[in-house]
Amino acid sequence: MSVGTIEDQFTLQDQLVIDSEAADTLFLEARTANAFTDEPVTEEQMRAIYELAKMGPTAMNVQPMRITWVKSEKARERLVSHMAGGNAAKTAAAPLAAILSFDMDWHEHLPTIFPHAAERKAAFDENEAARQSMGKDNGHLQAAYFIVAARAVGLAAGPMGGIDAAGIDAEFHGGTSNKTFMVVNLGKPGENAWRDRLPRHDFEVATTTV
Repeated sequence: MSVGTIEDQFTLQDQLVIDSEAADTLFLEARTANAFTDEPVTEEQMRAIYELAKMGPTAMNVQPMRITWVKSEKARERLVSHMAGGNAAKTAAAPLAAILSFDMDWHEHLPTIFPHAAERKAAFDENEAARQSMGKDNGHLQAAYFIVAARAVGLAAGPMGGIDAAGIDAEFHGGTSNKTFMVVNLGKPGENAWRDRLPRHDFEVATTTV
């Protein structure tokens, strides 16, 4: 486990309830991939990613994230046309791309997913601004779970925000209340998949104890 000095490494491992290999896979050695092999992502892996990602907490259990798996060549071409700059080539070459969106009408599911306070649905029926804010915030939260889940099943993830979200919605989400916010390429990392690791803030810079 490569974190800071040798002393830091032992201190970190002492605090973990997972082994060092799992910590490396999920966090410490995991990287954003920019290139992939042509090994396909299986249906089983796709399902496993979702089964893990859905278990992360969201406010009121709203679970607004929706996933559109883009696997076929024809669908890939449609997606690539809405990717900015170098993201287009990366998405064209990845074995699988996932469009992540949030459902603006997530509140419709509250009677099922938040049954002990199902009456809260009514408060959101006419409050589109609140639905969008909660959907977007919790959708991004679920996207983080999605990336870690992909790593847990042995894949690398390449999340991207350089997209024409409105164009993707028109292309893939017509007739739905889904709003795209991210595209994530998935697969086994290929040659020269990584850029150099960029610095992370130290604990003293990023945290305050009160």
